[in-house]
Amino acid sequence: MSDLPAYTPPKVWTWDKANGGQFANINRPVAGPTHEAALPRGKHPLQLYSLATPNGVKVTVMLEELLALGHAGAQYDAWLIRINQGDQFGSGFVAVNPNSKIPALLDCSEAEPIRVFESGSILMYLAEKFGAFLPTKPAQRAECLSWLFWQMGSAPYLGGGFGHFYAYAPTKIEYAIDRFAMEVKRQLDVLNRQLADHPYVSGAEYTIADMAIWPWYGALVKGLVYEAGEFLQVHEYTHVIRWADDIAKRPAVQRGRMVNRISGPLASQLHERHDASDFDTRTQDKLQAPT
Repeated sequence: MSDLPAYTPPKVWTWDKANGGQFANINRPVAGPTHEAALPRGKHPLQLYSLATPNGVKVTVMLEELLALGHAGAQYDAWLIRINQGDQFGSGFVAVNPNSKIPALLDCSEAEPIRVFESGSILMYLAEKFGAFLPTKPAQRAECLSWLFWQMGSAPYLGGGFGHFYAYAPTKIEYAIDRFAMEVKRQLDVLNRQLADHPYVSGAEYTIADMAIWPWYGALVKGLVYEAGEFLQVHEYTHVIRWADDIAKRPAVQRGRMVNRISGPLASQLHERHDASDFDTRTQDKLQAPT
């Protein structure tokens, strides 16, 4: 086990501003805005304030899929929120999402703008608004929503748990990495068993459940977030890999992954999206399936 000295929690926890490694400058134990900053507003009905993290990608993929189906009302402006610079703590953003997390959506198609926050909630809101990617029959709808909420409950173990301690924590803690690696592998096995008998996560149809799960678990098995494939032996999850490859081939997924991306090859980045013409013929190299 670890050679680190045993830790005895104090009677009362106090905030150490230096704690948190590379995220120390944005982590804090209180909510609310830190500064005044109005959010920009574009011309489209839907205003998205986000970053291309897995949670952000869920929503841009959904919006691009809706547009691919011909839903003109799904036109959107995607504004970049640089979370490493604390944009999510501006007063305008906090007014849309009091939890200060991306993504946040403002639907301006109604007389009074509607705020929607939490990525799963945004997917469900858009699916119901446009009548797409969420089955209407009770059994299929229940299955889809069950997998959507499975992802919402499971992802913290993958991101904030395994991902943080394996890839980002300032100190490697054996117990923490082992604990979360075990849970991530269990989750991958859950998904692999489901996908052994179904082309998509909730059954025969591509739904918001796939859009929610792919940026996390699909990206994990394809090595798109951080390199942990060998450590977790992701090659064992053959059905997840098949599904991840199928989703990655969808043009709307390829476009959605680009929006609000500020890392990786320049050809994969589109910092803000305000019109479909942002994906023009000069940037077709950006639309290749990830490898």
